Amino acid sequence: MSPLDELALTLGDGLVTDRDVMDGYRHDQAIWAVGGWPRAVARPSSTADVQALARWATRHRVALVSRGAGTGVAGGATATEGCVVVSFERMNRILAIDEAAMLAVVQPGVLNGDLKAAARERGLWYPPDPSSYAVSTIGGNVATNAGGLCCVKYGVTADYVLGLEAVLADGTVVRTGGRSRKDVAGYDLTRLLVGSEGTLAMITEITLRLRRLPPPSTTLVATFGSLEASGRAVAAIVRAVDASLLEIMDRTALRAVESHARLDLDTEAAAMLIAQSDAHGSAELGRMNEACEEAGATMIATTDDEGEGQMLLTARRLALPALQRLGTVLVDDVAVPLPLLPEMFRRIEVIVAESETVIGTVAHAGDGNLHPLVVFDRGDAAAEARAVAAFEAVMAQAIDLGGTITGEHGVGTLKRGFLTRQLGAASLALHHRIKDAFDPGGILNPGKVIAPPGATRAGG
Repeated sequence: MSPLDELALTLGDGLVTDRDVMDGYRHDQAIWAVGGWPRAVARPSSTADVQALARWATRHRVALVSRGAGTGVAGGATATEGCVVVSFERMNRILAIDEAAMLAVVQPGVLNGDLKAAARERGLWYPPDPSSYAVSTIGGNVATNAGGLCCVKYGVTADYVLGLEAVLADGTVVRTGGRSRKDVAGYDLTRLLVGSEGTLAMITEITLRLRRLPPPSTTLVATFGSLEASGRAVAAIVRAVDASLLEIMDRTALRAVESHARLDLDTEAAAMLIAQSDAHGSAELGRMNEACEEAGATMIATTDDEGEGQMLLTARRLALPALQRLGTVLVDDVAVPLPLLPEMFRRIEVIVAESETVIGTVAHAGDGNLHPLVVFDRGDAAAEARAVAAFEAVMAQAIDLGGTITGEHGVGTLKRGFLTRQLGAASLALHHRIKDAFDPGGILNPGKVIAPPGATRAGG
């Protein structure tokens, strides 16, 4: 009996070997990071299935690449040659919503948007809201420690994960954390697994903290003659109030979205700031208005109409798909200390000029997290080389300013080469030892985040 026949006895129709079907599982949204061909796609339905899969993979030394909805943009779910891609699409149930404890228990394949809707029906709220919230999974959000538009006030995915069930490479099931909001028993393995991109364990159940629904938001929109001016406005707003949202779109992103969706955006502005406050009264909004005026805003408007506010947020969420209509997009995701946000904007503009490359920048500006979206024609080798150089230059400048090469999208494969530069040799060595402790055979998502010294140890 072949190894795949052996696995098929356990997974049944949960094992896919049809090449045409597998092609859709080879990579995530980082199309530039072309995936290898998996030997199979596994679609487990339970923790027991994942255990059996892990034991089989350890026995046969086959790599396992975990996958949510494939919305990642750093190549974290890219298949390696000869691996088995583990898709959690069938483990998509909301197991419980405990209104008294204000928590939810979900399987990893639950969509972020579906959890939000289910919580809202009970007067509760799950805040993390990546731009792909309607189609991205909670498991994928946990794997990359996803953020989103409201994270400036309400935090990122890690701030809501109370506990995890996970399967190790040898099939052992571990539980970390629990249902308590405070728990300091032992090392914080929950935080270690959040953001580990499937390299340490396969997450099979997630316990999440919920919040009360926030009050209705008031929205402010302001335009500026320069990106640096919008950055100064953001820095002033953060010092003054706890805005619930602070987003920036540059002219390139504005023009791409307007061409795509016709939302009547000001395409002559160098930058547009979208800010929201869910505080009672008008004091916060007044301070935000003053900060924009002092930074030299060319236009400021406010609305308490929820529909108008959502329209502006739709424009922000459409930035990536709008730019993808212009060519292949490399999604950079850097963050810098907030006072240096204007300087980072300036340096990106220099990179655009020097590389002769189109970069549309959007930002979760309230926490210094920028997404410079590098657009290029993949059929033009010279243009691709310039785009890659620009992508890397953005990361280098973020590190130079004391920032990070990734704020919320993970390292995956596209940014692995820069990790040593940010972490340093001693920290990277510690990462390798942690990886070895969880996955001594190196079969879990090999080659992602960190590469073992020498080469990938498992894959076919």
